[in-house]
Amino acid sequence: MGEQTVDSTSDDQRLRAFTKAIIADVKALEMMLAGDLIERGVRRIGAEQEMFLVDHRSMRPAPVAMEVLEAVREPFLTTELARFNLEANLTPQLFGGACLSEMEKELHYVVDRAAEGARSVGADVVLCGILPTLRKADLTLENMSPMPRYFELNRTLLRLRNGGFKVLIKGLDELDTTHDNVMLEACNTSFQIHFQVGAEEFAKLYNLAQAVTAPVLAAAVNSPVLLRHRLWMETRIALFQQSIDTRSQADHSRGGRPRVHFGDRWVKQGILELFREDIARFRVMLAGQLDEDPMAVLARGEIPKLSALRMHNGTVYRWNRPCYGIGADGKPHLRIEMRGLPAGPSIRDEMANAAFFFGLMAIYADEHPKIDEEMPFDDAKSNFFAAARHGLAAQFTWFGDKTITAADLILSELLPHARAGLLKSKIASEDVDLYLGVLEERVRMNRTGARWVLQSLSAMEGQGKQEDRLRRVVAGLIHRQALKIPIHEWELVGAGETESDPRDSFRTVSQFMSTDLFTVRPGDVVDLATNVMEWEQIRHVPVEDEHGAIVGMITPRELLRLIAINSAARGGEAVVVSSIMSPVAVTIAPDTTLLEAFAKMREHQTDCLLVVDEGRLVGMITGRDLIDASEKLLTNYFA
Repeated sequence: MGEQTVDSTSDDQRLRAFTKAIIADVKALEMMLAGDLIERGVRRIGAEQEMFLVDHRSMRPAPVAMEVLEAVREPFLTTELARFNLEANLTPQLFGGACLSEMEKELHYVVDRAAEGARSVGADVVLCGILPTLRKADLTLENMSPMPRYFELNRTLLRLRNGGFKVLIKGLDELDTTHDNVMLEACNTSFQIHFQVGAEEFAKLYNLAQAVTAPVLAAAVNSPVLLRHRLWMETRIALFQQSIDTRSQADHSRGGRPRVHFGDRWVKQGILELFREDIARFRVMLAGQLDEDPMAVLARGEIPKLSALRMHNGTVYRWNRPCYGIGADGKPHLRIEMRGLPAGPSIRDEMANAAFFFGLMAIYADEHPKIDEEMPFDDAKSNFFAAARHGLAAQFTWFGDKTITAADLILSELLPHARAGLLKSKIASEDVDLYLGVLEERVRMNRTGARWVLQSLSAMEGQGKQEDRLRRVVAGLIHRQALKIPIHEWELVGAGETESDPRDSFRTVSQFMSTDLFTVRPGDVVDLATNVMEWEQIRHVPVEDEHGAIVGMITPRELLRLIAINSAARGGEAVVVSSIMSPVAVTIAPDTTLLEAFAKMREHQTDCLLVVDEGRLVGMITGRDLIDASEKLLTNYFA
């Protein structure tokens, strides 16, 4: 999330002052570039690892990040937006030799340390792009990390939006929801990789990164489920763009660009082109502390931090982000941060993805130095979103206007090129064989993290409630990640697979409610309701109006009333639902406990409760469901 020090009392005057500071930083960077002060001739790589914290019993998000950080006290671990996320920053490595295997060792160390801290507070660490067991109830400001930057970001985004956030994503299922804060963004965790480049080669290599991101992402997809909906193979891409979209209706009507974006054209000049464009397009959201005059720093022969520019850059989310930084040796450098990759499914898989990207960047720098003349930018952009939607099944338009699936392109062309690029960069041959071999097997078997999740859910279809199946998937992720083997060696999750102590996982209505509902409207004929009940073998049919609001319920009791109606007195006219329905339906929230549900059924003398979330019908739970839940609880307790 970038720099953490912000002025949470920013008014228009402070924002104007900070805007001037950003412009001053840009001018200072212009001078540094003109004076050849940016480090050149050195290639380094780095990474940031984001992760979820989950309760080790319920497999639900565990908002214990601050407690974990206090327990481990490691400088490389830090907060992310939510209290159920952590981020680890890795040590930059010179690109060569055993840098890839050294990075993997460090990744294991930082994740293991985070897991140790998590276990001390009853939690586990899991690597996945989007946690399958996340619910909207988890996305509250109470679960936001207690850092001023995050609360100011939320306040500013809501002000710019003039309201909440709407998400509409269509995949296998369709998610159409709204939310009143920025925490939808906390559904995403990623494995961000960095590639240091020289100023003189920035435009060429940035364009290459834009082109190769699509096939790398296609092989890496790991985020197929969001809020119980099966959506894109890499749903993070769609969710991130929509979860912090600050565009007004006027911006939309003009085709304005969202703050999360891929770009619209190839870079022609260099990094300043991107910084200038983002400053011109996107208003300053956060005002940091003004810590230096960059021109005065340069005049002293020192290197400026360019803190204002870096903070603004941290609030514009290009999928390949240009970065300025200062290394441990005090030298300024430029980097390309590749932000499209999800966390997981294993650390070795993450390193295979990184090796693939780095290898393609290394070889294409010579083979395709003018990629902007070989491929239309729209093809690179289209490929990126196709990869996010469909993974290895995506159809790409590649060099020479060739149409090919992502899997075929990777196997037939890109893997040999990536191997050549890594070997040319003097990467240890055993590392090249290891990581590209992992990626090749994954592609050959069509076993991405996303496919593993969806196939596991499909294999458990009809076995327990959806919540239970999602919980088993997360438990399976944790177990297999502990084995430190890549995804193509994983078995699918089975119905009998669960965490060691599942008793705490069966507490709320959402875990046992039915979500595949049949409803009718007040003006429908009763014959429709009775036949639906017979065809689907159900005893309860909710009645919704045309806006989706619950207005009643039909149960066997209401059907008995129908028998008593004298149809002859009605002259044979059709009987409508509104004339026999119970006008009051008893509703509860998804997070209602089972004991509370029992009590409410007794209070209202009903054997059916409708589950409503933010005014929308999301499920139904019956007395039979509660009996089944009780049986499962007792079985697990005495097992």
